[in-house]
Amino acid sequence: MLLVVDVGNTQTHFGTFRGDELLEHWRFATVRDSTADQLGAALSNLLELRGYSFKDLDASIVSSTVPRLEPEWTEMAGRYLRHNMLAVGPGTKTGMAIRYDNPREIGADRLVNAVAIRERFGGAAVCVDFGTATTFDVVSRDGEYVGGALMTGIEISLEALSERGARLPKVDLAPPRSVIGKNTIDAIRSGVVFGYAGAIDAILRRLYDELGERTDVVATGGLSRLVVPYSEEIEEVDDLLTLTGLRLLYERNS
Repeated sequence: MLLVVDVGNTQTHFGTFRGDELLEHWRFATVRDSTADQLGAALSNLLELRGYSFKDLDASIVSSTVPRLEPEWTEMAGRYLRHNMLAVGPGTKTGMAIRYDNPREIGADRLVNAVAIRERFGGAAVCVDFGTATTFDVVSRDGEYVGGALMTGIEISLEALSERGARLPKVDLAPPRSVIGKNTIDAIRSGVVFGYAGAIDAILRRLYDELGERTDVVATGGLSRLVVPYSEEIEEVDDLLTLTGLRLLYERNS
């Protein structure tokens, strides 16, 4: 089995593949000071719940937006899985042309998502990833990665609102009941969710203009299902897109 690991700033999402079939996947909170041993213990426990063990994992790949954790994951693989874990980064074979001023600046997660949408759609496409940051990654009609856009993630914006607004309460993210909020909590939810949906749509329309055509769009990330129902431009959510991209990258580099 292949272990794929997507380490985000807020959550770590990982799963196991046999061939192109995803067998299991899990999410847990990213703890930035985790050690290789702690990661190994967590992985072992989750595998055991599904009747697997370290011996079932023949290979692995990691994509990390937290620099400190990448070496911990690779050390964990060497110590407990008895193989070298592939880490996505400069030099990773993507099978696609990269049209970016400095390819080394591209976040590993963005590169993985671009590979996944190119494989899925075969031409012009955009991935919107709702994570700690909201990222837009664009593949052209010719199958080239041409860049994208980044904006503050919805949770960060919500936290900043309560921290800077002395009289504004902390609010859990939830679908707004209406645009016109009848209390402060509903008003904040309305502004944040509808505001983000509108901002996402506006950026996508500008991307279409620059590309000269409307493209396929897919959303992923933990908060995508909160915002997408209010978007006019995004019709599909794929929670497993990044894991699929990791599998594809492993196959192209093994």
